[in-house]
Amino acid sequence: MSTNRFPLIFDGHNDTVLSMAGGRSIFERSDEGHIDLPRAAEGGLGGGFFAVYIADPLPDEVLDADPEERAKAAMGRYLDESKRPPMMTLEYAQGQAMSHLARLFRAERESEGKIRIARTAAELQRNLDEGVFTMVLHFEGAEPLDTEGDALEVFYQAGLRSLGLTWSRQNRFSEGVPFRFPSSPDVGDGLTEAGKQLVRDCNRLGVMIDMSHLNEKGFWDVAAISEDPLVATHSNAHVICASPRNLTDKQLDAIRDSRGIVGLNFNVGFLRPDGGRDANMPLSIMADHVDHLVEKLGIDGVAMGSDFDGAQMPTDLRDAAGLPKLMQELQDRGYDDESLRKIAHENWVRILRETWGE
Repeated sequence: MSTNRFPLIFDGHNDTVLSMAGGRSIFERSDEGHIDLPRAAEGGLGGGFFAVYIADPLPDEVLDADPEERAKAAMGRYLDESKRPPMMTLEYAQGQAMSHLARLFRAERESEGKIRIARTAAELQRNLDEGVFTMVLHFEGAEPLDTEGDALEVFYQAGLRSLGLTWSRQNRFSEGVPFRFPSSPDVGDGLTEAGKQLVRDCNRLGVMIDMSHLNEKGFWDVAAISEDPLVATHSNAHVICASPRNLTDKQLDAIRDSRGIVGLNFNVGFLRPDGGRDANMPLSIMADHVDHLVEKLGIDGVAMGSDFDGAQMPTDLRDAAGLPKLMQELQDRGYDDESLRKIAHENWVRILRETWGE
């Protein structure tokens, strides 16, 4: 798939499905957004977790904006947990989820074999070996799920294999963190009883639980209940950037003890030590986060979780085509070929095999 010399990358998080809702084709190269098949091929991106994110109702001019501007507008409504929009209805969330899933299924069908949705670890490994762009279906927030578990069963049969309990808001199951800086993730209550049962149901089915966006009390509830490795698909080190979206060292210790994994988030505001949004930042800051994550988790616990098409990217990286620049930065930092393979895709394959089963 790629002509660059670095290992194929499997990414822990993107919001490309929402970007496609605006009419952008994943098959054609674009100057908008961050992922399409031509740029993925250029940058060595072999696939990733494609998020079904249910946005709160936003004005048309915001929904039609560039993904980075849309992300800023959405995040701006959640700087303060006391000013969040009201909890969305199940009917609205399920309608949006169906539209997003249909968009993914159409892309797979229209790709003529260039895109496949993986539902098993064997399918994922085979697709990567064959160089087929691979999607794993992920819900970024459990808003489309009812508290009886019926929708989870249906969406699982449709291919759902990864679930973030919440985005940075409250729902029927859990509570997320706001985006103010600096701040601790220790805000709000833990999981509801329905949220605790949802964790058990995901363990039973083999749905990976993602704790990015989840508040600290919810994190510890999942850690106490879940039998699977703990995962944060797109988060960074709080000790470097004190955003509540990032993980404290105590949380990283728990993830390490579970043999879990953290995907590096490329969002400028979750990388910069000052929490600012100036995208003109050196990629060395990204490597600093990787260094700390490796120190706390070991090389088997660190992966990629870009947040492409849902966040502001560093200028020097820009989009999927720029991934070799990050890999070069890590190589220059001293990461050998084996370590780069693990960070690029092998660690995600391991965690999904352990969570989904063979």
